Amino acid sequence: MHRATEFRLEARPRLPEVLAQLDVLANDLFYSWNHGVRSLFARIDLRLWQKVEHNPKVFLRRVAQVRLDEAAEDRAFLAEYRRVVSAYEAYLESEPGNEVLEALNPSDSLVAYFCAEFGFHESFPIYSGGLGILAGDHCKAASDLGLPFVAVGLLYQQGYFIQTIDAHGHQIARYQCHSSDELPITLVETGGTPLTVSVPFPGRDVQARVWLARVGHISLYLLDTNTPENSEEDRNLTLQLYGGDSATRISQEMLLGIGGTRVLHKLSINPTAWHINEGHAAFQILERCRMAMANGLPFGAALEWVAGSTLFTTHTPVPAGHDIFPRDLVEHFLGPYLQEAGLEFQDVFALGSKNGDHSFNMTSLGLRGSRFHNGVSRIHGAVASQMEGDIWPQIPFGENPIGYITNGIHVPTFLAPEWASLFNIQAPTWKSELRNREFWQFVDRIPDYHYWSVHKALKQQMAEFIVRRLRRQHTRNGTGHSVTERMTRKLVSPEQDALVIGFARRFATYKRATLIFSDLPRLERLLTRPDQPVVLVFAGKAHPQDKPGQQLIKVIHDLSLQPNLIGHIVLLEDYDQAMARRLLSGVDVWLNTPEYPKEASGTSGEKAAVNGALNLSVLDGWWGEGYEKTNGWAITPRDTGLDAEFRNREEARDLIDLLEHEVIPLYYNRASQGYSKDWVARSKASMKTITPRFNAQRMVMDYVRHYYRPATRQGLRLIENDARLARDLADWKARVRHAWPRVSMQVHGCVTDRCFWDESVELKVAVDLNGLAPEDVRVECLVAPECIGTHAEPGPEAFLLAPSGGIDGKTLFTTQIQPPNPGLQTLRLRMYPYHQALTHPLEMGAMLWA
Repeated sequence: MHRATEFRLEARPRLPEVLAQLDVLANDLFYSWNHGVRSLFARIDLRLWQKVEHNPKVFLRRVAQVRLDEAAEDRAFLAEYRRVVSAYEAYLESEPGNEVLEALNPSDSLVAYFCAEFGFHESFPIYSGGLGILAGDHCKAASDLGLPFVAVGLLYQQGYFIQTIDAHGHQIARYQCHSSDELPITLVETGGTPLTVSVPFPGRDVQARVWLARVGHISLYLLDTNTPENSEEDRNLTLQLYGGDSATRISQEMLLGIGGTRVLHKLSINPTAWHINEGHAAFQILERCRMAMANGLPFGAALEWVAGSTLFTTHTPVPAGHDIFPRDLVEHFLGPYLQEAGLEFQDVFALGSKNGDHSFNMTSLGLRGSRFHNGVSRIHGAVASQMEGDIWPQIPFGENPIGYITNGIHVPTFLAPEWASLFNIQAPTWKSELRNREFWQFVDRIPDYHYWSVHKALKQQMAEFIVRRLRRQHTRNGTGHSVTERMTRKLVSPEQDALVIGFARRFATYKRATLIFSDLPRLERLLTRPDQPVVLVFAGKAHPQDKPGQQLIKVIHDLSLQPNLIGHIVLLEDYDQAMARRLLSGVDVWLNTPEYPKEASGTSGEKAAVNGALNLSVLDGWWGEGYEKTNGWAITPRDTGLDAEFRNREEARDLIDLLEHEVIPLYYNRASQGYSKDWVARSKASMKTITPRFNAQRMVMDYVRHYYRPATRQGLRLIENDARLARDLADWKARVRHAWPRVSMQVHGCVTDRCFWDESVELKVAVDLNGLAPEDVRVECLVAPECIGTHAEPGPEAFLLAPSGGIDGKTLFTTQIQPPNPGLQTLRLRMYPYHQALTHPLEMGAMLWA
C-alpha cells in the first residue's frame, strides 16, 4: 500500500494591532536577556513557547489566532505588555554614561568586533560553546553600556550539531537547517537591493549576502553564502559551524575576515578600533592592509597603521584551538586574493609562520597584525605569553606585550528571574551597580530563610526539568519505565533535598569530566549514603571528530546505569543555553576539574556563582582570581612537570577529600530550620564576591580602558598627516631589523661592588650600534634586591642610561644609580630598540643583555 504524499502548510496568524510591538520585540535579541519580554510570549501559550524552543519569531508564526485575540482583550496581559514595551523603548533611548563618553565618544569612535560564533540564546543557534557565549555576552554588555560598537560574524544555515545519546552511550550528531525567517535577522539592503560582498577564491569569486541582527543598542552583521550566484559547494561554506575540513575552515575564515571588513566598508561604517576575537577572523588584517595600500600606503606602513588600531584576543592554551594551515593550502586559497590586493605571498606568510616551520598559524597572524593582545584570565595571560613567545623572541615572557582581561558573564542573561525579583526588592538599583563591590554587601542583609527558599524553588524547577529530559531521552532509547523512575528518584524527593553537583561543559579530554571517578568505590560510598545522598548531573557535547571526548560521554553513561549508582549519576543530552540556565540556577555545587593550566578562563562557574551555587574547582582560569576561601572550594593543581597520571591521581584525591570532609558535611549540617546556615553563609559569600568582579560590564569596561581607547588613539595618531608616523615607523623598523643582528653591548670599565645605600654608583656601557643612532635604542639597568627579609619582594626598578659620547667607535651610555633599598642588589643591563611611535615599548621582540 502506497502512502499519500504529504505537504506542509503553515497558516500564519495576523497580529492584532494593539500587540504590534510583539513583532519588534521578536526581532531584537534584547529578548535573549530580558525575562519580561520572554514572559510575554510564554503567557500567550506556554506549551507552544516550549515547543518552539523559546523562539519568538517562530512562536508568532505558529500561535493560534484565538490566543492572540484573547491576549489583545486581556487587561492584565495588556498592562504587562505596555510595561515591557515601555521598558524596551526606555532602554533604546538611554544614553551612554560619562565613563563611556569620556573614553569612546560615539561621535568619533567605533569598535568593530569580529568573531566566528555568537551565543545569544538557544533560538539563534550560531554558536558551539564558550567562545560564542562569551562573544554574545560581550555584545550584550556593550549594548547595556551604550558603547559605540558593531559586531561581525557568519550566519550558519545549520549552526552547531544537535546531540542525542543512544542506549549504548554513543553521541549521535545531527544537523537541522534554520530558515532565515525563523531567526531574529533582516536582510541588509542598499537602494532597495540586497547588499552583497565578493571575496576572491581560486577560479571564482564567492558572493555573500549580509544580514542584520539587532542586539539592543548595537548591530551584528552576518555573512551568508547560500545565494543563487554561488555554486553548490560555495553555498555550503556557511552551512555548519566548525564543520568540514581545512579547506572549508580557511574558506570560512577568509569570508569572515576579508568579507566582513568589506561589509563595513560598503556600509560606510568606519571603526576606529578593531577587535579580533580569536584567530578565525585574523584575515581581516590583510583586507585592511589592502585598503590602506589602495590609498597609497606601502605595505609596511599599512601594516603599522592596521596593527596599531587592532586588539587580538586569544582564548585557549590548547593547541587544537589554534587554526594551523599547510603552506600550500594557504598559497592556493589566498593566491587570487593576494594577486588582486597587490600583496606578496612571502610577506603574508611571514606574518603567520611560527618558529620557522612550513605552516600558517592564524594566532601568529593575529598577534603580528595587532599591537594590543590579551589572554582571558591572569593565569591564561601568563600561559599565552609563554606559548606565543616566539613572536617576541628576545623578550622575557613576563614582559612581552600579551596582557589579560578576565572574562565575565552577562548577569541579566544568567541570573534567574527569581533572584532578580528578590534583588529588585532588597536593592532596586542593583543593575546599575554591577561593578560596585561594596554595594553587593546587601546580599548579607537578605534573611537566610528567604534566601534559601529562592534556591529551593529554583532547585525544584531544575529537578522537574531534568526529570522531563531524562524520561524523554530514555523512553526514546527503550529504557524500561522502572529504570527511568530509579534514575530520577533522588531528584523528585524535595523532602530529602539531595546535594546536587553539576558538571556541564564541552567534553574535551583536558576538562577531565571523569576525574571524579578516579576512586570509584570511595565515591560510591559518598554518593549513596541513605541520610546524605548526592546526585552528579553531567551535560555537554564532544566535537563530532573528537573520539576521546565522546568516550568520556560513554563512560559517564555506563556508570549512570550501574545498579548501585543509578539515580546518583545523571547524564543529559543536547546541552544548550536553555538547559544551562536551569542547571546553573538550580545546582548546589558547580564542579570544574580542568588539567592546569589549560582552562583559559571558563565562565560557567561564574554563572553558577551569581545564582548562589558554590564552586568546587581546580585553581585555573578565572577561579585562580575568584577563590577567596569562604566562597567555594579549591583544588590546588600539582606541578605541570610531574607525571600526568600522578597529577590526576593526587588532584582526584583532593577532590574526594573535599567532598567527604567539607562539602557534604556542610550541606547536611541542618538545624531545626531544615537547612544549613553555614552553607547559606558560604553561598552568600559566593554571590556577593563573584557577581561584581566577574560580570561582562566590568569586562567590557576593562577592554574600553586598556585596549579600545588606546587602540583608537594610536590608530588616529598613526594615520594623520597622510600616515606620516606610520610610514616613519615602518621605515625605522626595517632599518632596525637590518642592523640588530650585529648590534652589541658591554660594560665599560669596572662596576663598584659595594657602597653605602644612600650613595650613587656610576655605570657605563659601550654599545656598537651598527649604524643606528643613540636615540634608536634604550639602555637601562634593572635593580632588584636579592633578599629583603620577611617583606614582600618588590619588582626591579629601572634606571635609564643616557648617551654620553663615544669610545673606540662605540657609543657610551651612562647613569648614576642610587640603590632603592639597603642590602644585596642584583643589577642587570639591557638594551632594546625604541621609537616614540611604538604602541608597546618591546613590540619588536628585540633585546640584548650585557
